[in-house]
Amino acid sequence: MLMLLLFVGLQLYAGWHAQLYIGELTGASGLAYGLTFWSAYLVLAFGYLLARLLRRRLPAFAALGLKWAGSYWIAAFQYSVLLLPFADLAAWPLRASGVSNAGAILYTGSAVTLLLLGILLLGSRNAWSPVVKEYAVTVPKPGGALKELRIAAASDLHLGTTVGRRHLERLVRRINGLRPDVALLVGDVLDDDVEPFVRRDDGSRLAQIRTPYGTYAVLGNHEYYGGGIDTYIETMSGYGIPVLLDETVTIAGSVHLIGRKDKTDRERASVAELTATLDDGKPRILMDHQPAAIREIADAGIDVSFHGHTHRGQMAPNHWITRRIFELDWGYKAFGALHAFVSCGFGTWGPPIRIGSRSEILCVTVRFDSQA
Repeated sequence: MLMLLLFVGLQLYAGWHAQLYIGELTGASGLAYGLTFWSAYLVLAFGYLLARLLRRRLPAFAALGLKWAGSYWIAAFQYSVLLLPFADLAAWPLRASGVSNAGAILYTGSAVTLLLLGILLLGSRNAWSPVVKEYAVTVPKPGGALKELRIAAASDLHLGTTVGRRHLERLVRRINGLRPDVALLVGDVLDDDVEPFVRRDDGSRLAQIRTPYGTYAVLGNHEYYGGGIDTYIETMSGYGIPVLLDETVTIAGSVHLIGRKDKTDRERASVAELTATLDDGKPRILMDHQPAAIREIADAGIDVSFHGHTHRGQMAPNHWITRRIFELDWGYKAFGALHAFVSCGFGTWGPPIRIGSRSEILCVTVRFDSQA
C-alpha cells in the first residue's frame, strides 16, 4: 500500500508540473483545461497497465496505441521524477533575478522537456541497436572431438507488442553473422502473452538461426506470467528448438548442456539433482534465467553458466538496485571454477528504452584443455 501511495503521489507531482508548463505554453487555463488535461494524463500514466488489463476488450489498434504510449510514459515518468526537483530548485534563482513566475515555469519546463526528449532518443538508440559482447574462457576438461565451443547467447527478447519482427530479425542476422556452434535463448523470449508470438510466426524466424549443434531455450519468469507455456513449448519444438525443462542434452557427445526451469517454478530441481547422473569428466554448461543461484551452481561443479533477467536495470540509475539484489547483475565473473555470464538482454520490458545498458548478444568461446 505504501508503494502504491508513493507511485500515485509521484504521478500527481509530475502531472502537476506538466499541467503548469502546458498551461503557460498554450495560454490554457480554467476548469475545462484542468479536466481535459487530467483525463488525458491519467490515461497516459496508466496506459501500459490499462492495455494489459483490457487487451481482450479493446480494438487491437487501441490496445496497441495505449501500450506504446504507456510504455514510453514509464521512461518519461521515471526521468521526470529525477529531473523535476532540480527544475524546482532552478526556478528560485530565476525568480530572484526578476524573471516572472510564468517565465520561470517556461524556462525550467522547456529545459526538462528537451532533456527528456534527448533521453528518449538516446534510450531508443540503445534499445534498437544491439552490440555483441565477446568473451573467451578455458575449461580444464576434455571436450572430446571439440577443442572449443563457440556459443551465442541472448536473453530477455520480450517478443510481444513492443518488441516485434524487426528486432527479432536483427537477432537472427547478428547471431548468424557470428557463426556460432550453438545458440542459447536464456529465458523471457516472450513478453508474457504467447498470442503475438504465434500469430506472427516468430518461431519460424528463430528457426532461421543456423548452427551445427542447434538452438536451445529455457523458460524465464515472463513465460510463466503469460500462462501460455504449453503452447510456447509446442511451437518452439515444432521448429526444432527444444525448451529444456530441468533437462540435459549432450553436444557432440562431449559437452553437457543443462536447461533449468525458472525460479518462478517452485517444483524445479536443484542443480545437484540435475547433475547427479552426469559424467564428472565432461564439461557442463547450464542455462538458468535468473542469476539468483550462482553460488549453488558453482558448488554443483558447473563449468559455464548463462543468465539474464536483470536487464541491468534497463534505465539508469536502476542498475544500483539490480547490483544490490544480485551478486552478478551483468557481465562476467568467475566463482571458483565456474565462469558465470549475465546478459542485460536483447529486448526490453515496458518502454523500448535503455539508459546505461545496451541491447546485447553474448558470444562466448569455451576452450577445452584437459591439461589446464
